Amino acid sequence: MPPETDPVDLRVVLGSTTPPGRLHRAVDGAIERATERGTSADLFDLGAHTIGFADGTPAADLDDDTATAIAAVESAKALIFATPVYRGSLTGSLKNLFDLTPVPALQGKVVGLVAMGASDHHYLGPERHLRDILAFFGAVVMPVAVYLNGGDFTDGVPGERAATLLDQLFAGTAAAAEALAGVAAIGEPSPLAAKAIKPRPAAATS
Repeated sequence: MPPETDPVDLRVVLGSTTPPGRLHRAVDGAIERATERGTSADLFDLGAHTIGFADGTPAADLDDDTATAIAAVESAKALIFATPVYRGSLTGSLKNLFDLTPVPALQGKVVGLVAMGASDHHYLGPERHLRDILAFFGAVVMPVAVYLNGGDFTDGVPGERAATLLDQLFAGTAAAAEALAGVAAIGEPSPLAAKAIKPRPAAATS
């Protein structure tokens, strides 16, 4: 059995394995402000966990935090995926988490996107690639993503523009998830990836 992870209104998955820096500080501040507004939110930092490489080994058979990471995605009502720009795209560590995550964990779930780069040169790279990946899962991605650059920080501290954009995204993602909660049709039509899911055998009846 995978470890239990408490459900929250909004879970932020930070796809960086480097020591905490500007992006970590920015999303951490946004989580605090969201909590003050009454939205339960927390951070799952990939850099603070050991995640196995997606080589086909079942998560339950791994002696690391892989099952915990998958449970963190599965249990959240809505998610924010945040990534620094690496080679014009998302980080390999975040892509690896997606490779490990089963389709139902994200299917029909509202997701917001945050990326950060040194300049605006690659601002569409991670967003475009993340939207492609999340379409595979059938996730409901917020229409506007947040992109931060070096100019949004002073001595590593996010400025007013960064805080405002993040607050708007967090509030919008939580509101969209609440509005869509219980809407049976949100997962339809199922993504093509769902065809690969083997149906669970019916429970035995006495």
